[in-house]
Amino acid sequence: MIDKNQFRGHEQLAYFHDKKSGLKAFIAVHNTSLGPSAGGCRMWPYDNEIDALNDALRLSRGMSYKNAMAGLPLGGGKAVIIGNSKTDKSEELFKALGRAINSLNGAYITAEDVGMCEEDMMIIATETKHVAGLPHGDHASGDPSPFTAKGIYNGIKAAVKYKLGRDTLEGLTVAVQGVGHVGRYLCEHLHGDGARVLVSDIVQENLDYAVEHFGATIVPTDKILSVEADVLSPCALGAIINNDTIADLNAPIIAGGANNQLANDSHGVRLMDRGILFAPDYVINAGGIINVCGEAVGDYDVNWVNEKVENIYNTLIHIFERSDAEHRPTNIVADEMAEEIIKNVKA
Repeated sequence: MIDKNQFRGHEQLAYFHDKKSGLKAFIAVHNTSLGPSAGGCRMWPYDNEIDALNDALRLSRGMSYKNAMAGLPLGGGKAVIIGNSKTDKSEELFKALGRAINSLNGAYITAEDVGMCEEDMMIIATETKHVAGLPHGDHASGDPSPFTAKGIYNGIKAAVKYKLGRDTLEGLTVAVQGVGHVGRYLCEHLHGDGARVLVSDIVQENLDYAVEHFGATIVPTDKILSVEADVLSPCALGAIINNDTIADLNAPIIAGGANNQLANDSHGVRLMDRGILFAPDYVINAGGIINVCGEAVGDYDVNWVNEKVENIYNTLIHIFERSDAEHRPTNIVADEMAEEIIKNVKA
């Protein structure tokens, strides 16, 4: 399994099981050439430990590429907790995770991800200093979701400019899959720009909020990927672009915040063959880790963070141009660009 291309190159993989608290977690450190590895901690009710391991490995590799493409002094890492975030959280569990992270001696810096919140980060921080995204403290920056959403919004504008030749989203239809923390902030930007917003989510409360505040139209979860739109913006979990869904896609642009949207690299080729422009997920959704980096390196400067988030637009335009010039899919082009950055640092 680890010999597969998407799992190669990891420097460290650790499994932690604390019987007293019930913690079962993987921490994957992919690459530290650019700096200590950094990436959010995800809590999810995985069916088994192999699924959790696969997720940690995929996500940590993506973080190496994300941080490299964003120009950050960070490597890639990820933590995943096996558990239900609605029923299994406890102070003891997060303290155990904090001790686990601390045992890696700074090789991994954690932050908020799916199933986690600022309060969880604060508990983890009682056991380790290697945590960011805190609501309180000398350099605390709080919830990174608004910055993630702003980066996705900038990325959608870049894709619309490149594919449709438009400088505004006014009058366009954007289908957002998942309107939790990131998706909600994204809808706010889209609505403010005059876009028509379609939404799907498994949580009714999230849908109700989007309808009330952004005039969104609800689409069933099993229809959102095939709905007719100018932009499809996946902002839930990954692997939603796969053999079963590609044929039914009905948008010329895919630009969203979910990690690992392509089930495997070959699906980037199939999107290109269909004329669908794909914004590589770890490039477009880098706003959150940019904000985390601003906190992790010391003196937090929101202007530095905003400048980096704005530059996501330019980075994506460069990827799109290189993809067309080389007649290769955007995901492969982005991977190679990230690998070049990391390799040059090693040299």
